[in-house]
Amino acid sequence: MQLAEFFSSEPDQLWSLAKQMGVNYAVGPLPRELNGMKPWDYHNLLLMKQRFDNNGIELAVIESAPSTNLIKLGLPGRDEEIAVMQTLITNMGALGIPVLCYNFMAQFGWFRTSTSIRTRGEALVSGYDHSLMKDAPLTEAGIVEEDRLWDNLRYYLEKIVPTAEKAKVKLALHPDDPPISPIRGVSRILTSANALQRAIDLVPSEYSGITLCQGTLATAGEHIPSVITRFAEQNKIFFVHFRDVKGNAERFEETFHDDGKTDMLEAMKLYYKYGYQGPARPDHVPTMAGEDNKNPGYELLGRLFGVGYIKGLMEAAASNN
Repeated sequence: MQLAEFFSSEPDQLWSLAKQMGVNYAVGPLPRELNGMKPWDYHNLLLMKQRFDNNGIELAVIESAPSTNLIKLGLPGRDEEIAVMQTLITNMGALGIPVLCYNFMAQFGWFRTSTSIRTRGEALVSGYDHSLMKDAPLTEAGIVEEDRLWDNLRYYLEKIVPTAEKAKVKLALHPDDPPISPIRGVSRILTSANALQRAIDLVPSEYSGITLCQGTLATAGEHIPSVITRFAEQNKIFFVHFRDVKGNAERFEETFHDDGKTDMLEAMKLYYKYGYQGPARPDHVPTMAGEDNKNPGYELLGRLFGVGYIKGLMEAAASNN
């Protein structure tokens, strides 16, 4: 397993701390627009990759994308958005960046109703309470039905999967977070392991698989060891968000890695049992003492805790294989 972290596109304190902790793989965003170069342009991506290389870190995943909302809603302009995604995938392949983490959440991405829930030792975590959204207004997209999203996802995959095959870039589909539908009138279709299976079966390819986000799927009520087994046996786990939660899709909160409902050691052992060699990163970590919570889920100290915890599990799992 490649222990990774999510980095900014330019060096900061985490770049140094990660190397000190033994993290050698990066999950990166798209770089910012530079001198007229779009974030998905070859040269802009090259410059970011070289920054990582020069700091001894391998860029393993891009986990952001240009706008794809027209694609998801099936609106005019979606083919132009698809063309941009095809350019991004092609340039990733040319640069040897092997995994693209993407999602199919229309109108808004991952969503929380609170970012200041107190957990162990007064650390702060984010959470979701669906009852607080029952009277929320519709978005400008109005009612978005599930069938419409499934049709649009098929159309999208029919266009980008051949590009990914040619570029040899793995498409890692992330489940919807929260895994509940609808929110503000917008359906969410990727809310279970079965839904992820249906999605990657729309256009079968060795380059179309999933981001196994343990926290989202645990929220959905899935048994994480069973999900790992299911997709690992198909060689469809391309990227892992190694995190945990308390609660269910109606109401949940993030946790420290050792304080959720999943047997994390059992999960890690299964990744090793099935020979998973791709990237994994901690995600949605608690905000700890002395931090200002300006970046909920992504403050520094919780990341250090997460990396250390994962490293320990990796060593324990490796010793049993």
